[in-house]
Amino acid sequence: MDTASPSPSPSPSPSHTHTQHTSPAALAGLKVLELGQLIAGPFAAKTLTDFGADVIKIEPPGAGDPLRKWRMLKDGTSVWWQIQSRNKRSLALDLRQAEGQAIVRQLAAEADVLIENFRPGAMERWNLAPEDLLALNPHLIVLRISGFGQTGPYRNQPGFGVVAEAMGGLRHLTAEPGRVPVRVGVSIGDTLAALHGVIGILIALQYRYTTGRGQIIDVALYEAVFNCMESLLPEFSAFGTVRGAAGSALPGIAPSNAYCCKDGGYALIAGNGDSIFRRLMGVIGRDDLANDPSLADNAGRVARVAELDEVIGSWTSSHTVGDVLHALAEASVPAGRIYTVADIAADPHYKARGMLDEVRINDVTSLTVPGIVPKLSLTPGMHRRNAPQLGQDTDAILREIGLTPQQIDQLRAQGIVAGPQA
Repeated sequence: MDTASPSPSPSPSPSHTHTQHTSPAALAGLKVLELGQLIAGPFAAKTLTDFGADVIKIEPPGAGDPLRKWRMLKDGTSVWWQIQSRNKRSLALDLRQAEGQAIVRQLAAEADVLIENFRPGAMERWNLAPEDLLALNPHLIVLRISGFGQTGPYRNQPGFGVVAEAMGGLRHLTAEPGRVPVRVGVSIGDTLAALHGVIGILIALQYRYTTGRGQIIDVALYEAVFNCMESLLPEFSAFGTVRGAAGSALPGIAPSNAYCCKDGGYALIAGNGDSIFRRLMGVIGRDDLANDPSLADNAGRVARVAELDEVIGSWTSSHTVGDVLHALAEASVPAGRIYTVADIAADPHYKARGMLDEVRINDVTSLTVPGIVPKLSLTPGMHRRNAPQLGQDTDAILREIGLTPQQIDQLRAQGIVAGPQA
């Protein structure tokens, strides 16, 4: 394998896709094995395949990845699946069987990246320890995502995103003061871990480019959350301060809050820049506060945050959300409404930015899915094919590594591999 430029691999053929880009894919030729399931590992692989990587998703025969049946189903399959597994190829393979493990080793020997998010020790029990895979393929990059990491006293504990969000410090902050902490509403811990994993892969690819060596990336869900906790720890270290829940406000930065309006909606207003604050006070008719020397900087405004919130809330309560946002936009004060998904689906900016993709799923009906992020000027991501049926690509993948039709039929008869259900 050429470590500086991964050998090209066949790209999955498009299936019911939206408008195609003509630009080259940034990660074309990158071969990725995805052994994970549900959210963190598959999200990392999704991000790579959106930009051209050939991702082979290995799923257990029978039910496959549990995400196929999570949340709301359309024609028996989760619509979430259509996002998380777009552009991937599915190989239904039993990792508990020696023959299945041998196929993984054969695939890993030619792969650039392997992603797994099982509990620590699972890969080793399946005779697929990353160190052994690196011995077979020294160029391989292995991303391991787990709740608490591959080392430490908690390594063997089961760790879902919700637990990581709590341990990472996020859950303690997401509440109204004095009320029970609430979750964000999505699996943010898993997603943050996945994105940190992608960053690790890209860093490791650059290192491999210069040295030819692969390596193992250890991402813990709780650490990915903790890495986004800003000044939480140094504030405790320096001052003994334990930051608590602050509802919709941003502690230590003022004014920045959600304010109730005349029609019952909320306007989020961030008036915490010095010049922005003066413009905000001008809009609400409080030039006295705009010109108050004690409010000229953030420290002074924080000292009087309750007063400022009351003044701003009094103004918003006599105007609709729309009127508030219009007035603040005219004054270049950052503000926004709280969107529902219905608002998102109808928003012209989302549409103009390509964030509302229309795809045709297997029953040929249209489905709106999130567009691809980030947006690159020369090598944008694209939807090349829909999320696969379980085992849809089993035969093709096994033929690529040299198995004959007779060998594939024998593996299928033994229940080690499976093809798509009729």
